[in-house]
Amino acid sequence: MSDLSQLTAGTWNVDPSHSTVGFTARHLMITKVHGTFKGFSGSITVDADPLQSSVEATVEMGSVHTGDDSRDGHLRTGDFFEVEKFPTMTLKSTGISAKGGDYVMNADLTMKGVTKSVAFDLEFEGVSKDPWGNTKAGFTASAEINRKDWGLEYNAVLETGGVVIGEKVKITLDIQAVKA
Repeated sequence: MSDLSQLTAGTWNVDPSHSTVGFTARHLMITKVHGTFKGFSGSITVDADPLQSSVEATVEMGSVHTGDDSRDGHLRTGDFFEVEKFPTMTLKSTGISAKGGDYVMNADLTMKGVTKSVAFDLEFEGVSKDPWGNTKAGFTASAEINRKDWGLEYNAVLETGGVVIGEKVKITLDIQAVKA
């Protein structure tokens, strides 16, 4: 378990230039497609007891990037994210607890107007000063969700009887936060 004593109380803001909000989904059930969101913000309010800390984040759904403009455009439509009506996805932590050598962050994830509780495996990577004197902290969090729980129902059946897109989606957050 990483030493949380390095993490001092106060507000830590997500540094988007050194962070990634990503996802992975099965395609044709034989490969994985990876994507990221380029627009996001967030903050971590660290309590004197770090397990009482809280996290809030907002992701701009229109900023989705999978490396294929056509696929990104389709993801923005009503078949998936429906960004005209639901431009953001939000995450708000509801609790952090120790688990083995790491932690679990429970959070309410809201997408397309639906809020569900999600348990993220959370790793605290440590604290460091950058060359300009800023104090930074690193975190990695991941969870697997069923996209249909948030109304992302679109799919197509293949001739072989399978489907184009798997229901399970892995969310991965690689976060660097800077002490305010």
